[in-house]
Amino acid sequence: MRYQGSRLLAAAGLFCVVHVATAATPLMQTIGGETPIGLQSLQIKSEISGSTAETTLHMVFHNPNRRALEGNLQLPLAPNQQIVGFALDIGGKMRAAVPVEKSKGREVFEAIERRGVDPALLEATQGNNFKLRVFPVPAGGTRVVEVTYSETLAQRGGEWAYRLPLDFGDELDNFSLDVKVDGAGKAPRVEGLSDLAFEKGDAVGTFAAHLAQQHFRSTGPLDISLPAESKPRSYVQEFHGSRYFLAEVPVSTARHERSLPHVVGLLWDSSGSGASRRVEAELAVLDAYFAKMGEGEVRLTRLRDRPEAVKSFHVSGGDWSALRRELEQTVYDGASALSDWKPEPGVGEYLLLSDGLQNYGGDAFPALAEGQRLYALDSAASADTARLTAWAEHGGGRLIRIDRQAPAAAARELLSEGVRLTGMHGDGASALVAETTRPAQGLLRIAGKLTGREGMLHLTLAQDGGTSQLDLALPQDAPNHPLAAYDWASYRLRELEAEPDARRGEIRRLGQDFGMPSSETSLIVLESVQDYVRYDVAPPQEYRAEFDRLRASGFGPGGTERRTQIDQLVAAFRERQQWWQHSFPKNVEPPPYVVQGEVAAPPPPALPPSPVRPMASIAAASPPPPPQFALGAPAQAPAPMEMPKVAAPVLDARVATSGARPGLAARDGFNRSGEASRIEIGGASANEGRHAGIALKRWSANAPYITRMKSAGADKVYAIYLDEKPSYANSSAFFLDAADILINKGRRDLGLRVLSNLAEMDLENRQVLRILGYRLMEAGAQELAVTVLQKVLRLAEDEPQSFRDLGLAYAAAGRYQEAVDSLNEVAQRSWDPRFGDIALIAVGELNAIAATHNSWMHPLDLSHVDPRLLKNLPLDLRVVMSWDADNSDMDLWVTDPSGEKCFFQNTLTRQGGRISRDVTQGYGPEEFILHHAMPGKYKIEANFYGNRQQVVAGATTVQVRLTTGFGTTHARDKMITLRLRDRGDTVFVGEFEVKP
Repeated sequence: MRYQGSRLLAAAGLFCVVHVATAATPLMQTIGGETPIGLQSLQIKSEISGSTAETTLHMVFHNPNRRALEGNLQLPLAPNQQIVGFALDIGGKMRAAVPVEKSKGREVFEAIERRGVDPALLEATQGNNFKLRVFPVPAGGTRVVEVTYSETLAQRGGEWAYRLPLDFGDELDNFSLDVKVDGAGKAPRVEGLSDLAFEKGDAVGTFAAHLAQQHFRSTGPLDISLPAESKPRSYVQEFHGSRYFLAEVPVSTARHERSLPHVVGLLWDSSGSGASRRVEAELAVLDAYFAKMGEGEVRLTRLRDRPEAVKSFHVSGGDWSALRRELEQTVYDGASALSDWKPEPGVGEYLLLSDGLQNYGGDAFPALAEGQRLYALDSAASADTARLTAWAEHGGGRLIRIDRQAPAAAARELLSEGVRLTGMHGDGASALVAETTRPAQGLLRIAGKLTGREGMLHLTLAQDGGTSQLDLALPQDAPNHPLAAYDWASYRLRELEAEPDARRGEIRRLGQDFGMPSSETSLIVLESVQDYVRYDVAPPQEYRAEFDRLRASGFGPGGTERRTQIDQLVAAFRERQQWWQHSFPKNVEPPPYVVQGEVAAPPPPALPPSPVRPMASIAAASPPPPPQFALGAPAQAPAPMEMPKVAAPVLDARVATSGARPGLAARDGFNRSGEASRIEIGGASANEGRHAGIALKRWSANAPYITRMKSAGADKVYAIYLDEKPSYANSSAFFLDAADILINKGRRDLGLRVLSNLAEMDLENRQVLRILGYRLMEAGAQELAVTVLQKVLRLAEDEPQSFRDLGLAYAAAGRYQEAVDSLNEVAQRSWDPRFGDIALIAVGELNAIAATHNSWMHPLDLSHVDPRLLKNLPLDLRVVMSWDADNSDMDLWVTDPSGEKCFFQNTLTRQGGRISRDVTQGYGPEEFILHHAMPGKYKIEANFYGNRQQVVAGATTVQVRLTTGFGTTHARDKMITLRLRDRGDTVFVGEFEVKP
């Protein structure tokens, strides 16, 4: 679930060099009365060289709470900025971060965090947004973090403009600022800090300024202006054995008016994040656009979790008031599916007004017809400008950023054409990449690699309907530039990030080579050299010798790697088959703690505070097991027997299900509201003639908005939801509850829209996205669930839940081969022991899918599945529970008709009910299975045992799936989602009832 805990404050605002300086506020308020972590002191060092700058923020954070916490800081950067490094204090000394593959970085961070050791991780999330995770920020203590970012400067009135936002909220105990300027003809001009003054340095053209204050409180941003060069210039930098160049070419700023089409398509991003755009500035730009258009037609398409039907509006004499009113009344809600629309014939050009933060639906942007153009307009403080630029320039247009203080400038850009780069090649230069093909401020930046000591750059420019050639020498004695290589890498990354799925390999290599966070790489700091060796992460250079020595001695993954789990899994699966074949008594007497037929069992015995606990013996509660297998101890299964190999294993459902009950026939359909409905068993078996049903208790939160929404008519619920939404914008529970109520009242489309808001929350939070995927499956939106869970897999390939969840979504969508393949990944890979029996659970699900969907008409390829794992084991009853909070311990309890409870201390009941290993540090799943069910009622409960999260957590969302006839063609599922908040919290989920 989304962490609702303390967050590192305020410094996020320092990174937002956008239209105006953004106010720095906590990402999320803490709950439970705890105080947010605050920024205590700040040191800033900036070095400006020509049209680029590098800024380092040295931040000291203080945790006023009485327990250590993980700090999470959201860092939104402007489009012209790129993080190039960060460091964390370890033992009183700053340690530089190193690049690591993104999924591995998160895996390593969380593994070390569970040990209570000091790691830090900086990840790219979406667009130019980043997240910094630091653990621990000690109770009552401080942590020091350094972040360094580079940026290209804007040109205004013949000057380079450097802006440093200083809106960091509360007063700082200590503040210092050092600014150095290289290559300036005269002293820089300063606005915003009256006490900051520049003095000449020792070298020609250098200036420096210093400011230090205690109890510092800023009143606004710092602006520094310095003269811009009017002639083309080139710079070089040696980096990792290659020679990079950066060329800055001043171009004409003259623009000419362009003609507008008669029919325009307006793509209006109406998703939840759209509310953060400067809509009033966007409307001002459109005022100018339609005034110039005069007469014409506008076709409006709203983009949310899915595109809405096109609406047509007529513009007459520049009057577009009807469309303007429509846009002003926009309700911003739902996820951002920006590619799921279809261009219409007859439209001359499209205007896309969006932040570009696509988080839903398909990734491939629709191809425009020949002659159609696309202009993207962005007014948001945080946007995916790389994606918007790629879409627009590929569509023959460009990205136009809107300053809400000066929308007229954006309108002039939209209504006119300037110089455009149409071609480039080099002599002695390769890997050319442009910052943009349409420079808006009179400067074209090109970066690349020199193949010799010098070279020549040839550019083709288009303007006013004609073209011109421009040649620029790249001399051997070009001045050094400290960021030329990073500029090249950042320009190339922006190109690649427009299509991240197709270019994952190159994105990963760039991030690792240049130490830059990207969609495929992160930056990490570890505490000890041993940890770098243990997790196979190359350390900073000063620790490389010790790293190499430890590796040579055999320490690390090469010497301690876990053996492949497949043989152990085969042994555990064989033990399950023996359990399945064993005949357990069904006429058992109630256990001693049952009084007069009513369950009077006390809660589980008192346990130590730590949620990690040994598996208890069940000998006293179970009859002596048959000698051929060890009941209740799947983790200690006997060594595997030698099995013959087969060429291409094919699971024969007719043979595999022999001896089992044929299954369950549904009497009533799935009731999404949680009301009791009946599913019956039929067919010849040991339980012939008996019936089983599933009854779920309607679960409901007690939040104040629930009563309002439930008591309202179907046509009023969405309006109530919108009224309550501002109070619960950071609550995933609110969107889950509201979506359920809307769906139950027959407003499924609106319910799915509300549900999709989870994709807009806390970018790339895999816990939230998992819950979204589950709920989409419950709502019958299987393909949407697949796309969401595919993203979860990309974020967390180290967690078996990612493969299992996606496999079940594939199966629900009828994509059975992909389902089998994904579940087989869970079986084949080696996982951390904290994930319990998930591989064994996935094998059961794989066999059930193969047995019920493998036919001569649609054969499944099972050749890649270990043949020792191919046997379907149908079940009368099955319960699976999973949850969304890592490092948490939820317990599944199932009490049978005799009153015997199956749970972590009683893993095998006398009638054969069996529960999987207790998961105390993960997401589950925990599974209860019963081959032949005795008559009576089976009560299912969920218990919150505890958690080890280092954030101030809210409620944990738990999903429970009850199945009858599992592994047969008549299997029926009922699912329920509920929440557990406090340790000791127990919720009655529902029950099975088996009738004679």
